[in-house]
Amino acid sequence: MHTVDIIRKKRDGGELSSEEIRHLVQAYARDEIPDYQMSAWAMAVFFRGMSDRETADLTLEMVRSGEEVDLSAIRGVKVDKHSTGGVGDTTTLVLGPLVAAAGVPVAKLSGRGLGHTGGTIDKLESFAGFSTSLSQERFAEQVNEIGIAVMGQTADLTPADKQLYGLRDVTGTVESIPLIASSIMSKKIAGGADSIVLDVKTGSGAFMKDEEEAARLARAMVGIGTQVGRRTVAVISDMNQPLGQAVGNALEVKEALHTLRGEGPADLTELCLTLGSHMVVLSEAAETVEEARRRLEEKIADGSALDKFREFVEAQGGDVRAVKEPDRYLPRADRVVEVVASRSGTVSALDAEEIGLCAMQLGAGRETKDDVIDHAVGIVLRKKIGDPVEQGETLALLHGNDEETLEAAEQRFLNAVTLSDHPVSPPRQIRGIVTDEGEKAE
Repeated sequence: MHTVDIIRKKRDGGELSSEEIRHLVQAYARDEIPDYQMSAWAMAVFFRGMSDRETADLTLEMVRSGEEVDLSAIRGVKVDKHSTGGVGDTTTLVLGPLVAAAGVPVAKLSGRGLGHTGGTIDKLESFAGFSTSLSQERFAEQVNEIGIAVMGQTADLTPADKQLYGLRDVTGTVESIPLIASSIMSKKIAGGADSIVLDVKTGSGAFMKDEEEAARLARAMVGIGTQVGRRTVAVISDMNQPLGQAVGNALEVKEALHTLRGEGPADLTELCLTLGSHMVVLSEAAETVEEARRRLEEKIADGSALDKFREFVEAQGGDVRAVKEPDRYLPRADRVVEVVASRSGTVSALDAEEIGLCAMQLGAGRETKDDVIDHAVGIVLRKKIGDPVEQGETLALLHGNDEETLEAAEQRFLNAVTLSDHPVSPPRQIRGIVTDEGEKAE
């Protein structure tokens, strides 16, 4: 089988066979195909696309290029959740203990953040002593014992995807729906999940800024799940402004704790209940989304969701005192600066990506994977889109440890805020839901 023939076939709009895709991925993973040929193939896919069957084959071959996590020792149906990334995306910190409290096993492989999107592990490490360095045996035992565990991702998952992603990043082929979908889904499938719930972000702070493109990605990933026998649901959610009010590691942990107490921001609470309801249904712990939502609301109201979070932190070595007294035991910045409005009006836009970069400038994120983050710093919004503002009123609080950086971040934040003289409606948080039965608007 000749690689150049496969490239020509895709270039001309042909559909590749399973054998051709297997040859391409496995030979590339063994360094038998040079980068320039794989780049040519990726560009052909960028322009010609792939069928659902081709995309599913590509996904499975990337899974087979490395090791797969075996979760069979964990009792029950394992449902994984994945977000395509955003600003202030605290959902995993809320969803994990919430759905575990409802009887759903949560076996979560997570990573660290790069750029303006925070990683779940970084956030959890705001708890002194918290460790995600678990063996697979201990990982499974903990899920069976308390219903939830979070472990760092192994370096041996989907190596072909890692190679291809690095190549796409420097060849202008990142924005290909089949390649994005297969990259995300290969990691979820290799992670051992029985079913998958996807949070596909759209808006200024999301990778998919156009809503229709986000819907295309959601449909492609659900299609892959269906093809490979994993029940998959995708929720399309808004990221035209940061989710919730907190952006930054310890600040987001604190907000997650408020949400588990039933005191969280409305948009974060709504998204978590929506995602969590589908996780509960896919785990077969409830028959309908409505029944699942009622159960989750009960777990928040009776305190069992927060209790599960405390149990989870303790099991992984974290300082549980911070669950009860986050202001005292979570990292805190030396200074808090108020950003005030220069005029009255209504908040009409909050550039989520720019606000995320502002938090990264304060030290909450990484420009390179070797950067050390500051868990204490970040931003707490006091106004969101649609909120009226008086001149001199506080728009946000910047938490920082460096005077010069705080001054630069303050100006950057102000540039990310747009005020209008007219009333503005807040954006809809849930834009649509895609299942194997089709798509419905919310």
